[in-house]
Amino acid sequence: MELPLLALVLAHLVLAAVLPLVSRRSRRAAFGVAAILPAATLVWGLANLRAALSTGLSETVSWAPALHLEPSFRLDALGLVMIVLVSGLGALILVYSAWYFGKDSRDAPRNAALLLAFAGVMLGLVLADDLLTLYVFWELTSIASFLLVGQGGVHRANRRAAVQALLVTVFGGLSMLLGIVFLGEAAGTYRISEIVADPPPGGLVTAALVLILLGALTKSAQFPFHPWLPAAMAAPTPVSAYLHAASMVKAGVVLVARLSPGFAGRPGWWVPIVVLGLVTMLIGGWRAQQETDLKRLLAFGTVSQLGFLMVLFGAGGRIAEVAALTMLLAHGLFKAPLFMVVGIVDKITGTRDVGKLSGLGRAQPALVVASVLAAASMAGIPLLLGFLGKEAAFEAFLHPGGVRGWLVGLGLLVGSVFTVAYSVRFLWGAFATKPGVDVVDAARPAAGLMAPTWISALAGLVLGCVPAVTDALAQRYAAAYPAADAVESGYHLALWHGLSLPLLFSVLALAGGALLHRQRARVRAVHRALHTPLSAQRGYELVVGGLERLAVLVTGRVQAGSLPVYLAVLLLTVLAVPGTALVLGGEWPRDQPWIGALMQIPLGLIVVVASLALLRVRRRFTAVLLVGAVGYAIGGLFVVDGAPDLALAQFLVETLTMVAFVFVLRRLPAHFDNPRAPRPNRSVQARKAVIASAAGVFVAIAGVVLSGARQEPPSASGDFIALAPETGADNVIAAILVDFRALDTVGEITVLLIAAAGTASLVLATRFDRRRRDGVRSGAGSPEHEEEILG
Repeated sequence: MELPLLALVLAHLVLAAVLPLVSRRSRRAAFGVAAILPAATLVWGLANLRAALSTGLSETVSWAPALHLEPSFRLDALGLVMIVLVSGLGALILVYSAWYFGKDSRDAPRNAALLLAFAGVMLGLVLADDLLTLYVFWELTSIASFLLVGQGGVHRANRRAAVQALLVTVFGGLSMLLGIVFLGEAAGTYRISEIVADPPPGGLVTAALVLILLGALTKSAQFPFHPWLPAAMAAPTPVSAYLHAASMVKAGVVLVARLSPGFAGRPGWWVPIVVLGLVTMLIGGWRAQQETDLKRLLAFGTVSQLGFLMVLFGAGGRIAEVAALTMLLAHGLFKAPLFMVVGIVDKITGTRDVGKLSGLGRAQPALVVASVLAAASMAGIPLLLGFLGKEAAFEAFLHPGGVRGWLVGLGLLVGSVFTVAYSVRFLWGAFATKPGVDVVDAARPAAGLMAPTWISALAGLVLGCVPAVTDALAQRYAAAYPAADAVESGYHLALWHGLSLPLLFSVLALAGGALLHRQRARVRAVHRALHTPLSAQRGYELVVGGLERLAVLVTGRVQAGSLPVYLAVLLLTVLAVPGTALVLGGEWPRDQPWIGALMQIPLGLIVVVASLALLRVRRRFTAVLLVGAVGYAIGGLFVVDGAPDLALAQFLVETLTMVAFVFVLRRLPAHFDNPRAPRPNRSVQARKAVIASAAGVFVAIAGVVLSGARQEPPSASGDFIALAPETGADNVIAAILVDFRALDTVGEITVLLIAAAGTASLVLATRFDRRRRDGVRSGAGSPEHEEEILG
């Protein structure tokens, strides 16, 4: 089957753009229409299951190959799993949203369009096969997340959470962009499949991997960047179920999963991933046990599970990657329905506080069963998909043994104990009858809320009981990793591997988690004893506050309301940054001629003499004429050097500028000097002269050095020359202006038209003011006279 991947992504964005028109007629219909395209994407992905399990399906758009701008997409086993999460769960959550927001919700139109747009950009991200395309969709998900978390910007909590998520993820994204450039240039390609097939060596690649990891860690809420995820729970529950359980937070995990086949053997890659992943898993699991808000409990649980996934994908090893892909799928299938359960509980009771909920389980048995299925998969109970993934994870690190394997395995065991504890806490907090707490009154939840929740929860049970489907996908992805021995090459997902050490670890995790929940009072006491003012959230606040104070300080220094100060700051920056690069890496051309044509001498003298004269003149009009002389002389140099197009633009701009200056100067004093102003300080004038002279010398030297640095024309120049005859132009310059760079030329023409319109407006305004003043002096102030003037 042909792979219209880019068209599929763009279809989401187009439908999202027209979705508000549907919302005008029916809020629920808008969500229903929005769910159709993700559902169709899921069906299309499953129809290509055989291709995904073999060599995969690829699509490349050849846009600008010479610049490595070739958007590429690939459907493989990892991509298909993410389609299940992004499109499959996305369709269910959109249906759920139709009943969550209600028929008359003012937030429904915005959320329907944004959720569908997010599904489109997330689909592009998980299927991207080149780093530049991935980065574009990466930043689009950050923007969409900002809008979804911030909502209408009415509530302060939403605004703060949206800004925090945007700052953290965009900071990581910019770091990742630099790493992408380093890695792509070192590898000679930006195609992910080609990079991992032949990973480049060198220190530059190590630096690139660290920068890329910074982006992945921030996006997937790893320590110490994790606080933005719990804060984002200010968003509506469907947004949290989709972005913060099924899709967006998986972006960093997917990036690590894409690159790990090529770099998992490098300590600079796996060490920070595994260490920070374990720390994140433990911190998130511990904090989840202390939360009283069910939604924040799940948020910290998501942080913990993301750390778990990072450890598995970053560690390398075939069994670890089988476990990683299994847990990636399982996490979406149990966390999304749990978020939907929280939304239902909040809808029917009006609260998410475990201290206020009591007796709900007896009133809502169907909701309890769905919650138990999802929470049991999260805890790793047999017959569910989460159990398969967790047992495979234990096997991955306990089978080879060694210090590294046992340390990581024990860390996962402690994290799994925490996972079981907060899974039990969720069920107890939402549905248990608590002594001393009044039984809540609950309405019957709508079928539109229950059906998506049940489908998601049942999917984890079905895939757990039939592990062959997930195993086929996981084995295909893990095949990119070498098998260390026969055990690794022969391992498959199964409900029963016999009595083994991984099974013992699973039992210990379940028993330890249940015991930890029973001792929740002591756990809270320990948490209070360990409380410290130092925290990742506090660190974020200190950093942002410090940047704001620094910005105020710098702005107060450089934005002083003085044009000379502004010019001095700009020139000093030019001297400090490009100037340093010029001194360290610049080289004077060996065959640089001093004069190219005799006409350069008189034209250069005009520029020099007019510039020096500008320092002595006192009349504004004379200064304008001298500035014009400098500009016209530079235009003459362009003509001599064979650039008539630049000369024409220079002459037009100079003419329009002089005309504008003349009309403005008519309203200003004729002289610069103010008799009442104090005499200028000579030391200040000397500093200005030094800065101006240094900047002028730098520009002159840089122009020579940079023009001589290019040894041969770039490949684009050869293409211009070869294709110029096809345009019908007489020369290459004309072909570039009117064909190859036609849009640039249109933009330049637009600028000139705007400048001409501004000049004409000044002329007409001056004539109108003069005629109006003449009319006032003659005593003509009637409406008829006003109409005559305006005419």
